[in-house]
Amino acid sequence: MHTPLFLTGLAKLTFGVLVGAFGIFFGLRVVTLLLRQPEGDRALAEGNAALGVMQASCLVSLGLLVQPAVQASFDAMDLLYRGQSLAPSMLLRFLTYAVLHVGSALVVGAAVIALGIRIFARLTRNVDELDEIRKGNVAPALALGAVVVVMALLAAPGLRTILDGLLPLPELPRDVVPMPS
Repeated sequence: MHTPLFLTGLAKLTFGVLVGAFGIFFGLRVVTLLLRQPEGDRALAEGNAALGVMQASCLVSLGLLVQPAVQASFDAMDLLYRGQSLAPSMLLRFLTYAVLHVGSALVVGAAVIALGIRIFARLTRNVDELDEIRKGNVAPALALGAVVVVMALLAAPGLRTILDGLLPLPELPRDVVPMPS
């Protein structure tokens, strides 16, 4: 058994599960605020499938946006610390970058969801989708849920690049561009 690799994998798994749990909590709160549905838990218990569709779509969207942040953090730390012995300062540095990345991705994810909802609402001026969803109408929930997921799919690569740019990546020889004389 390769103990350092096993422990690294265990740490990554633990961090991923914690991010997932926090992301679900955050995502459900975002949906509750966006849909102006403070009694969301009760509405779900009463069978509001439309609200369930929206919550599921928003959670999938946040997952699509946060997963690259988690992956970027791990990739950068793997590159920075490859071949080095584990030290507490490494863990603190990793946790700092990972929390900043994930937090940024969650905030961007909430903004993307809100933007998707606003854009779709502008396109369908004769229908108040949010009101229909609160009433339990599944049709606008499906359409709006698809918009939110598509927005996340299209925003994720850009977010990944932004987050990669924030990491303290080592300068590689191929990255050094000679200045013209």
